[in-house]
Amino acid sequence: MPAIPIDCGYVNGATLSYRSLPASRTTTMADRISTAPALAAPTAARGAEVLVLAAHPQFEQSRANRRLRQAATTAAEGSRGRIAVRDLYALYPDYLIDVAAEQTALAAARVVVWQHPIHWYHMPPLMKLWVDEVLAFGWAYGPGGDALRGKDLWLVATTGGSQESYRPDSYNRYFFDAFLPPYEQTAALCGMRFLPPLLLHGAHKASDAELRAHAALYAERLHRYPDWPELDSLPPCAPAEVPLTARPLENFAETL
Repeated sequence: MPAIPIDCGYVNGATLSYRSLPASRTTTMADRISTAPALAAPTAARGAEVLVLAAHPQFEQSRANRRLRQAATTAAEGSRGRIAVRDLYALYPDYLIDVAAEQTALAAARVVVWQHPIHWYHMPPLMKLWVDEVLAFGWAYGPGGDALRGKDLWLVATTGGSQESYRPDSYNRYFFDAFLPPYEQTAALCGMRFLPPLLLHGAHKASDAELRAHAALYAERLHRYPDWPELDSLPPCAPAEVPLTARPLENFAETL
């Protein structure tokens, strides 16, 4: 199933994974990543053009997402501030999000990476709260809300179910692409281009070699952005014109 480019980037089609790329693309950083230290504290994000927002409620119990976070952290450490990682659950264990700090980090970024496991066909609860509070009307979308316009959004996600389980004849009933429109539309409303997702299906059963190769590809992509061949065929996102009347005027006034 080929990818279908639309006005705001990728929506339907085969998802990007290390299995679909040449083997030489999957092992360039494998040895370095396999020994990467765990993230001790959230990496400062001010000024980073590649901003990774990692969200897992139990990183200490995760095999796949913990390895991916380590890969991103190692990439950030060698990037001279170009890449930054923010662990949302470490930053906000009380779910009290510092909206101003998050918006400051977003303003400097060229690409925003959402790295998280798929929980009930969507993002974890703190990631959803982050979207609700940080992507505010009048800032991220709506009249005057152009802070994210022209940036890219990249989903890096894992699923417990295998790729074969995301089929009409299996228990998840749909191809995984059917669960992507909320992500793509969020990007579109903010004037962002939605990039082909990087997915690891069957994360619970992935071998160490598979995790190592997938993490290596993730780190390489972070380092090389925006030098990805597939981006040449993805047009920029046309701004979504949301009228002032789409929200109560008193609510909009509170954001000014």
